Amino acid sequence: MSSASRRDALRRLAAAALVPAMPHLTPASRRVTAPSPRGPVLRRGAAPHVVVVGAGAFGGWTALSLLRRGARVTLLDAWGAGHSRASSGDESRVIRAMYNGDVTYTTMVQRSLDAWREANARWQRTIFHRIGTLYLFSVDDAFARASLPIMRERGLDVETLAADELRRRFPQVRPDGIRTAYFEPDSGYLLAREGCERVREECVALGADWRIAAAAPGKAARGRLERLPLADGTALDADAFVFACGPWLGRLFPDAVGDGITPTRQETLYFGLPAGDTLHDDGRCPVWLDIGARRLYGIPGNERRGFKVADDTTGPTVADPTTLDRLVSPGTLRIARALLRRRFPALAKAPVAETRVCQYEFAPGGDFLLDRHPGLENVWLAGGGSGHGYKMGPAVGELVAGLVLDGAATPEKFSHARFVAGREQARKAGGRREHN
Repeated sequence: MSSASRRDALRRLAAAALVPAMPHLTPASRRVTAPSPRGPVLRRGAAPHVVVVGAGAFGGWTALSLLRRGARVTLLDAWGAGHSRASSGDESRVIRAMYNGDVTYTTMVQRSLDAWREANARWQRTIFHRIGTLYLFSVDDAFARASLPIMRERGLDVETLAADELRRRFPQVRPDGIRTAYFEPDSGYLLAREGCERVREECVALGADWRIAAAAPGKAARGRLERLPLADGTALDADAFVFACGPWLGRLFPDAVGDGITPTRQETLYFGLPAGDTLHDDGRCPVWLDIGARRLYGIPGNERRGFKVADDTTGPTVADPTTLDRLVSPGTLRIARALLRRRFPALAKAPVAETRVCQYEFAPGGDFLLDRHPGLENVWLAGGGSGHGYKMGPAVGELVAGLVLDGAATPEKFSHARFVAGREQARKAGGRREHN
């Protein structure tokens, strides 16, 4: 085995255990919350039964990780995996490892990249499309410069592109106003909606009990959730419960979560390509981020949906993701058209083929919440994807499975205590939200 192959093998083995194997985390991220003083949650000597509520990126991959480790799993979702109201819905999501120098997330993306590649082979379907990500900065590129040392240390390729190289390799991009450009070749995009369904299918193949059902926490006794009532009048008993309910998590747990997770309205447009066009599809065009006064991003024509353009700027708060009318606003179309004229001029007059209104589910500082419920020893909370969680599904699933089955301590970065502190700070700051 070559030295490079050995390094890759060791990296995969370390990442598979994820919680204990993050030696490069910052000091703040290495701190963990104290284990629950209530003692073991799961029965010894028998396969524990875990109910996972929510079949999006976090819930689906958590269920799959639990099944692989021998647990008995019931997986629920109110509308099905990858449904149109979910934060894990829509056609596609970006997967990238440039993370403003954040070692925790870079580590999780690296593990998830391996897992998505493995899933491609296992499912015999390309869910992860490795077409690279192009970062275009018309402002200071501190975000990239903070990331480069960590990425290179971990063997994640990134190239700095001079202006003439940018023009040569990506002729569809107008480089006017770009100060610096970077290309991350091993990144790309994921088929989001279909990815959720493939995970669900694999869970069922491994023996999961899959149900479309609405659920809410039931009565608690002696610090444990006793049963999970369903909307049809039945209820589920289990050893443990994981709630991965996206923008609904705060409604289910108003005290423990509440307004700490804020759904925001995020609008996306798909522009129709000219007939026969291949310059703007995923064979020749990468995923792109245009970072200037706003942070816009897009995914080239894929799965015959069109050229995706979205604004990563935090949208208005969503009162209720269940009843939200999902029609895009004229302002979003104006922003997208201006971007096309400036950066992709051949598509300046392209028609709008499809639109989506999704939501981010912001947690304080944009960090995830992955921890035991503070008052229920057999309940875990997994949420706060904050617009960047989908790609992390495999790593999150492994981490949460370790919390549930091993009693592993939560990394401080994802702890409920940190979440609560951030929630209070956000309230004092008027609800300001941050991107990662």
